[in-house]
Amino acid sequence: MGVLVVAELIGNFVGAVIGGDRLTAIIDLAFTYPEFAVAVKRGHDRNTPLWLLVVFFGANALLDLITVLGWAGTGEEPTMASLLIAVPFAILGVALLVELGFRKGTPGPNQYGPDPLSKV
Repeated sequence: MGVLVVAELIGNFVGAVIGGDRLTAIIDLAFTYPEFAVAVKRGHDRNTPLWLLVVFFGANALLDLITVLGWAGTGEEPTMASLLIAVPFAILGVALLVELGFRKGTPGPNQYGPDPLSKV
């Protein structure tokens, strides 16, 4: 996951320098599926409901789409639609970062397989 995040940050920085918000949103969309796949795998390890990840990544894709279409405004003057998506998206993003990024997996086996850290 760390490699994906670093690659996306570099891509977003280059995209912002070259083409602005729209190119950055397109780059972000390109990273949505691989990040979703890793988050689902980690979510299985934490017994996190799939619908929560779908909402988070769906909001991310929607925000990127309205940015590409030019409906999000600018960084200095965002539209109300982009704010209504971005604010809850940011709060959920921080919660998922803590839940999936820093917390230990649920001990013992679950429906997706054995505990990878168990000492068999």
